[in-house]
Amino acid sequence: MKALLSKLRTTLEMIKFEHTLFALPFAFLGAVLAANGLPTWWQILWITVAMFGARSAAMTFNRIVDRDIDAQNPRTANRELPSGKLTVGFAWMFLFASIALFLIAAWSLNWLTFALSPVALASVLGYSYAKRFTPFAHLLLGWALAISPTAAWIAVRGAIDSEVPLLISLFVLMWTSGFDILYACQDIEFDRKAGLQSIPARMGIARSLWMARIFHFQAFIVLLFLYIVTDLGWPAFIGILAVAALLVYQHTLVKPNDLSRMNAAFFTTNAFVSVILFLTFGGAVFISRM
Repeated sequence: MKALLSKLRTTLEMIKFEHTLFALPFAFLGAVLAANGLPTWWQILWITVAMFGARSAAMTFNRIVDRDIDAQNPRTANRELPSGKLTVGFAWMFLFASIALFLIAAWSLNWLTFALSPVALASVLGYSYAKRFTPFAHLLLGWALAISPTAAWIAVRGAIDSEVPLLISLFVLMWTSGFDILYACQDIEFDRKAGLQSIPARMGIARSLWMARIFHFQAFIVLLFLYIVTDLGWPAFIGILAVAALLVYQHTLVKPNDLSRMNAAFFTTNAFVSVILFLTFGGAVFISRM
């Protein structure tokens, strides 16, 4: 039992389970806005399962295809596959199990979620190869995460019948692309030596920080459009202000000649963004119904 629990803990570390906090609240927000309140418990259950399956598959596949690259990078050499904490065979089995779980969840929701499930899988798995071919891999990661709110909307309504989920997805795309550019600044020298593509490797750190700021400014503008379209009043507006403050604060932590506070910028501030928007926009839905 102890060995099993240890392996489970290592597996959750491999897929960075705690980072689910980045995407899951956006899926729940899409579901709440689609239902104009609380979705059914059946929908909540299978949306959660689908998110866990898709994200677990994406992270596991990324670790598998990047294991040789990770082994060469001092920052990532201690990851579970390069270090031998988990075997590649186990990772493949976990990947297939995660994909199966995702497909079962999509089937359990409605026909459109299942019909679109291959598109979602191609998006979340295909990102792993992007850095080998294009510096715009950051946008592809953003796309992979941006699927979740629109997918959750479809899970509840069975259709895309509003611009609301698309605006949430566009925000996630811009927001994710921005913070992924920031994060990639840590690996600029390794990426250049290994021939990997990224905006920092192509443009340098100073210009990349400005690129990340541009993406986050665009994300803020999209949030304003979302606020206008949803007309959810003061709670949603407070959410926008809080997210704007976090984005500005994030960029004060990282400087071209000092990346020492990158973890605080990436993990601490970004972890709050999705939760804040879910609580404020989602909460505004229930307040508006009183």
